[in-house]
Amino acid sequence: MRPKLELLDKPLIERILDEAFQLIEDPGVRVAPCVVDLLRGAGITVKDGVAHIPEALARRLLDLVPRGFCLYNRSGAPAVRYGGDDVHFDPGSSCLNILDPETQQTRPALSADLVRLVQVAEKLPQFAAQSTAVVCNDVPPEIGDWYRLLLVLWYSEKPVVTGAFSASSLHTLLDLLTIESGSREALRDQPRAIFDVCPSPPLNWSEFASQNLVDLARAGVPAEIVSMPLAGATAPVTLAGSVVQHATECISGITIHQLAQPGSPIVWGGAPAIFDMRTGKTPMGAIETAMLDVACAQVGKYLGLPTHAYMVAGDGRVIDAQVEMESGMSAALGALAGINMISGAGMLDFLACHSIEKLVIDAEAIASAQRLIEGIEPRGDSLAVAMFAQTGLHGDFLKLKETRALFRKEQHFPSAIIDRGLPGPDSAMPGILDRARQRVEDLISQYERHPLAPDHEKELIAFAQREGKKFGLEGLPEILRPEYESEAGLIK
Repeated sequence: MRPKLELLDKPLIERILDEAFQLIEDPGVRVAPCVVDLLRGAGITVKDGVAHIPEALARRLLDLVPRGFCLYNRSGAPAVRYGGDDVHFDPGSSCLNILDPETQQTRPALSADLVRLVQVAEKLPQFAAQSTAVVCNDVPPEIGDWYRLLLVLWYSEKPVVTGAFSASSLHTLLDLLTIESGSREALRDQPRAIFDVCPSPPLNWSEFASQNLVDLARAGVPAEIVSMPLAGATAPVTLAGSVVQHATECISGITIHQLAQPGSPIVWGGAPAIFDMRTGKTPMGAIETAMLDVACAQVGKYLGLPTHAYMVAGDGRVIDAQVEMESGMSAALGALAGINMISGAGMLDFLACHSIEKLVIDAEAIASAQRLIEGIEPRGDSLAVAMFAQTGLHGDFLKLKETRALFRKEQHFPSAIIDRGLPGPDSAMPGILDRARQRVEDLISQYERHPLAPDHEKELIAFAQREGKKFGLEGLPEILRPEYESEAGLIK
């Protein structure tokens, strides 16, 4: 038996969907001019920029969405499966800031910070995918979208959760992925990345979000809707009402996406939150925010769709008991809900800041959550009677061969991040932040970069240099190395 968490009963899910289908038609959903002809061609009325989508059409298009698909690693093996109750985790995305490990002060993130984060995540099995985790403030903002993806592709073999902040940058991101994959066909057949696409609450698909949906659908590269209702501010104050808005935004986005290319992969995802009426903040670590994530994903599962949520984040500004309580709690809840991809590990300060040290602590919470959903299973013909037959009432189970054979299957063994009383050389255990710092350094020292195919590597560098020069980028921070200086045409 696999343990499972559900917050909605079937009648409530059906009420949520019934109201969502009502809302996509009246009042409708605001859409960008770039998709008006597409929608009207399907018989949808669009007036004054608002699309009024019939329920019957939306339901037909929902039926076309693949119920499962995979993301692939660089070697072509499936590494992430969206669908069913499979659960995966990736670091949170798009932070402007990083928490300095020594000063514990927030500062703008740099390319070197992203490289360190990618190297650490590459060594942690708890993360099935990487993300374009931070904005590199040392490169021109016009190229920030694709440059951080370039760094992830350069240093990681895992799939990537990414996204574009504009319609124009999406094509550059797809070009990078095409170079690494070898062709557009290869990228379509074995996608290396999934792209977050965010509607603007409430019920608004902006120009670049609408265009991203269309372009991703036609490229055959998976899209992940990240609906962000803010309960009490940009969404109804009730949790159920915010779940309705989330469903409305997802259904309308899927309608645009599937009209552009029926059967293209897309994910029912989001980053809902409550609005704290006392502070005006959006607490990602609040229990109600986690409840919204679980409930929104449950509606997507009811429709048979792949799911995503933003969890494993804390709201404090430093790594402390509050931040890790919030993060660990939501890691367990998300896993119990069977959410396919859970983003957010490493993030704090209301998703404004990333911490590599928090990332390695979160990995321990994730490992515990993964053990939790394995559940309890019988092993052998007897649960306990056969072992008692060997020990009698003496209880010396350490001597049994069953103990030696089974203890690693039954127990998760955490890293040295977790203090279980094993003394160091001086019989004193450093605090968790010090242990996290050491864990980061250990993982980076163990990291070994595996190069891409030489022709793909050269093409990536040439492409990045050419595109970077358009916006005044000199060199390629954290990529160019002395071995490339002799390669004609690569370094000027």
